[in-house]
Amino acid sequence: MSNVALPFDSFGVSHKGCVREVNEDNYLLEPRTGLWVVADGMGGHDAGEVASASIVDHLATIGIASSAPDLRARFEDRLSRANAEIRRISESRGITIGSTVAALLAMDGRFACLWAGDSRIYLIRNASISQISKDHTEVQELLDRGMISAAEALTWPRRNVITHAVGVSDDFIIDFQQGELMPGDIFVLSTDGLTAHVTDAEIEAAVVSATPQGACENLLETVLARGGTDNVTIVLVKIGNGRNGQSLSADLSRAEG
Repeated sequence: MSNVALPFDSFGVSHKGCVREVNEDNYLLEPRTGLWVVADGMGGHDAGEVASASIVDHLATIGIASSAPDLRARFEDRLSRANAEIRRISESRGITIGSTVAALLAMDGRFACLWAGDSRIYLIRNASISQISKDHTEVQELLDRGMISAAEALTWPRRNVITHAVGVSDDFIIDFQQGELMPGDIFVLSTDGLTAHVTDAEIEAAVVSATPQGACENLLETVLARGGTDNVTIVLVKIGNGRNGQSLSADLSRAEG
C-alpha cells in the first residue's frame, strides 16, 4: 500500500493454551499490504496447523495492490489457492482437514472483513464494541431460526460444530462486511480460544485504553488464567492516531509469535 490515508498500529499473539499440546492457529500481519488474518486449523496433530499455515502462507504473497478492489481480488485468489492445497493434502493423507479464517483488509480509507468459520472480527468504535463477523456454526443457525435461546447456546452440545471452513470441500463460502474507516477504530480478530473465556464487554474494556500490544497481552493472560481450554490467537489493529484522518506515511506494526 503506497498511499495510506490512516496509519495502522497492530500487534498479534498466539498460544497453544493450557490444555492442547499443539497450536493449530496461525496469524498474519501485513500493514503495508493492508491485511491482517487469523486462522484456526482443524484436523488434529500435524494436520490442523498445516491447514492454517497454508492460508497464512498464501495470503502473505498478496503484495501491494493498486486499489481496494484489487486487494480484495488478490485475497480471494490466494485463499482459493490455499483451499486447493489443503484439499490436496487431505486427499494424500486420507483425512479431512481445514481451517477457519478471519481477515481484515484496509485500503483507501475503507475496510472489508471476510471470514469463514467461527473465528471472529470485532470493531470497537466510539468506545462501543460490535461483532462484525457472524459465526458459521450449527448453534448460530439454530439461534437464527429461533430454535434455541442465547442462554441455551452457551452450553449447547454441538456449539463448536462449524458449518463453513477453508479446505473441507472444493468450494468454500466466505462472508464479508465492508465500510468506511474512522480514526480511532479498533479491530479485534480472534480464534474461538479467546471468546470461550472472555466476554465482548471484557474485550472492549481491555482494548479501549491500551496499546495493541498491551491489549493483546492482557487478553491472553486472562484466557490462560481462566484455563485456556483451546489454542488462542488475537490480532488487534488500531486505525489512525486521532489527527482527523489526515494523510500520514507511517505504518506502525509489531508482531509476536
